[in-house]
This record gives sequence, structure tokens and C-alpha cells, in this order.
Amino acid sequence: MQRESFDNVWDALESSPAEAASMKMRSTLLIAIERQVREWELTQAEAARRLGITQPRLNDLLRGRIGNFSLDALIALARAAGLSVRLEIDRAA
Repeated sequence: MQRESFDNVWDALESSPAEAASMKMRSTLLIAIERQVREWELTQAEAARRLGITQPRLNDLLRGRIGNFSLDALIALARAAGLSVRLEIDRAA
């Protein structure tokens, strides 16, 4: 059995480089939003109201249920959380 090495977990888990890139961006956004929400030190209901989502949806975010969030949805949530989102594009290695 040959041993494989990957730059990150998404490269190992996803079936294509495009899907891995999407998951990398989604996970980065999800983590940033989660950290911001926890900094607020609000109840989930209050934080959800601030983000314009339901409390169960916020709970999904805080529990890291990344499959429940599209990249577009996470960008909108990041903006609602007062975060600036930028995309950096480089040539593939």
C-alpha cells in the first residue's frame, strides 16, 4: 500500500481540486464567523438575531456543520458579523 501526503484535510477528503478549494474557503469562513460570534458573548438567540438567522441555524454554524452552508451563505453571514471577506487568487502550483 502506497502512502499519500496532502497539504490539508480537504485535499484528502474531496474528490476534486475544485471541491477541495471550496471546502477550504467554507471552513475558513465558518471558523472566522464562529470566533466572532463567541466574542460577542451573547445568547445564541441574540447572536442569531444579530446575524439575521434562526437560532437552530446558528447552532449548526457553531457546531461546525459545514455541509449545511454554501459559500454564498457564509459570505453573507461573515458580512452580517462585521467581517470583511476578500478573495486572493494565485496560480496553481
